[in-house]
Amino acid sequence: MSEDLQQLAARVRACHICVEMPRGKPLPHEPRPVLQVSTQARVLIASQAPGTKVHLSGRPFTDASGDRLRSWLGVTSEEFYDAKKFAIVPMGFCFPGQDAKGSDLPPRRECAPAWRSQLMAAMPQINLVLTIGMYAQEWHMGEKRHGSLSETVANWRAAWASEVSPRVLPLPHPSWRNTAWLKRNPWFETDLLPFLKGEIRHRLG
Repeated sequence: MSEDLQQLAARVRACHICVEMPRGKPLPHEPRPVLQVSTQARVLIASQAPGTKVHLSGRPFTDASGDRLRSWLGVTSEEFYDAKKFAIVPMGFCFPGQDAKGSDLPPRRECAPAWRSQLMAAMPQINLVLTIGMYAQEWHMGEKRHGSLSETVANWRAAWASEVSPRVLPLPHPSWRNTAWLKRNPWFETDLLPFLKGEIRHRLG
């Protein structure tokens, strides 16, 4: 990791903006920003926000969602947590808390405006961004989005065909809550995942 990115990552990990200068209610617990960055990774996983298990571990995707995501990518845990292979930068760096029904709240609104452009600029070698969920797709895809998350993911070929660097592939969240979505959309496993695994393997050499 270059000195500039190392210093930037240290600043992100020390960030308390959601407590000290919140947009809305402050984070209800001690911030623990979670990310994985390097100047060598060619693949960026643009995820949503850490869940409760990740908040405790301090390591991205140390939960069932991570198991499913690694299966989608066709990679081992060793490959996934190799910062030289994958950068993992969520839209919100800290666990945002839960609503009254026990569901995770959306990513904090402070994180992306404060840090995302700086982090992307510090990793110009990234040539594939996997946008997981609506918030990442809004930020990284802009007008290439197709309304709903389902429509955006279904039109993944159109997003890929634009040939803008870095290339972008939209994905649903690998949460167990999306199991019904996966069953309703079998093309995701038959069409998109083989393509995704091929692109990942190509970039990992």
